Amino acid sequence: MDNLMFSLNATLPVFLVMVIGWALGQKGFLPKQFCTVADKLVFKVTLPVMLFCDMATLDLAHSFDAKFVLFCFAVTAIAIVVIWVLARRLLKDKTLVGEFVQASYRSSAAILGVAFIQNIYGTSGMAPLMILGSVPLFNIFAVIILTVESPQQHGKVTPSKLLYGVLTNPILDGIILGTLYSLLPFGLPTLAQKTLTSLSSLTTPLALLSIGASFEGAKAIKKLAPTLVAACCKLMVLTTIFIPVAVKLGFRDQQLIALLIMLGSPTTPSSYVMAKNMGHEGVLTGSCVAATTLFSALSLTFWIFVLRSGGYIA
Repeated sequence: MDNLMFSLNATLPVFLVMVIGWALGQKGFLPKQFCTVADKLVFKVTLPVMLFCDMATLDLAHSFDAKFVLFCFAVTAIAIVVIWVLARRLLKDKTLVGEFVQASYRSSAAILGVAFIQNIYGTSGMAPLMILGSVPLFNIFAVIILTVESPQQHGKVTPSKLLYGVLTNPILDGIILGTLYSLLPFGLPTLAQKTLTSLSSLTTPLALLSIGASFEGAKAIKKLAPTLVAACCKLMVLTTIFIPVAVKLGFRDQQLIALLIMLGSPTTPSSYVMAKNMGHEGVLTGSCVAATTLFSALSLTFWIFVLRSGGYIA
């Protein structure tokens, strides 16, 4: 029951902010112009700053676990490639491939990961290393997939154009700069840290309000089937496949909880912002964010119960 209450407290407020965004949009307080500007602000400013702060504060020198980081990296890469291949083969509407793939794998690792592990163990534990092993790949593949599968590209993407898109993507730039900064022998000055933290704190509420205000029920219903499949993949399928592998390899306690967040937490709101800013409609992504956020409290609690019952986490 404690795990259920914590999961509900972690995920339902996120869902409720989307509902508030929808209500404000219906009342005219958040018109389409606001959503357009908010999406661009998050994509080009606040999200890169948030990712820079996440990566810059990693203590790689003292807490690096090569086996764990490599496992996160390998699992993330395998999951993304397999989902992408299957989506290209099985999805009838090829314009949805990019959004479907991103929504199926891209977790709220940085947002929820630390909070979950701190709630259970009192420290951030393995969350920073999980972020290092997965979040850069989440974003690199998102840029590649959303570029290649963009309806505006009509399938024609040259290697040079793809490379340019990756190198100039503000989200990837934030990750790279933050990782490089984490290797320096000094931290961020207090003034800079507080300023950047204030900016980064805008990311999630702005993205959620925009998702809610932009929600179009009629279009979302038409994409109900791919939404449910992507949500099931995000919350259940990846975890069912890879958590037993992690257990076999000897990962336990904080490591397993970090992997659970990496694999089974809700689709991150930033995926909607990226989809909208890279030529996609965003309806499927927004629906997946809402669905996975709503149901993740139950799914995460279920997985924690299973792992505790098996004696794999304390």
